[in-house]
Amino acid sequence: MTQTRRLSSEALQRARLDYITEESVYGTVLVSGMIVVAGSYGATSWQVFLSVFGTVVVFWAAHVYAGTIAGHGVSEEVEGDSSLLTAFRRALRRSVGFLTSALPPSIVLLLGATQAIDDAVAIWTALWLGVIILGVLGFIVFSLRGDSWLVRILGALGTAVFGVAMIILKALIH
Repeated sequence: MTQTRRLSSEALQRARLDYITEESVYGTVLVSGMIVVAGSYGATSWQVFLSVFGTVVVFWAAHVYAGTIAGHGVSEEVEGDSSLLTAFRRALRRSVGFLTSALPPSIVLLLGATQAIDDAVAIWTALWLGVIILGVLGFIVFSLRGDSWLVRILGALGTAVFGVAMIILKALIH
């Protein structure tokens, strides 16, 4: 049992480094905001998807570029290498969560684009999925810190509030 527990803890720690990052939170909020803006004028799921996809790719590339430039020439104690390639690799690794946070809502939007589900249902589901992703990210972070269940739940709710704010904005605009 302790072996299984240690493996699950190691998996969570690895996920923490790669996916449970500020980039993941920012990417989720960005995607939700783009869904609100792109979907506020009666756009189809396909149009919203294209808008979200294009915006995420541009912001992700800008984030990788900024991380590369900011990290170039900075010698880190762990890696000891301050080359441009090392800075680029570090920026790529840090930005993985930015891209992966956009995947679940994008898949739902594509389901709407293929008419597997109604456009309006796809857009609203993608928004609520953002809330869930933010809540899960918050919960995991507080779990990794070893906080109590109450703090974990409050942390999840606090993080999810950003997604709820996007839904309120969508309701007000719509």
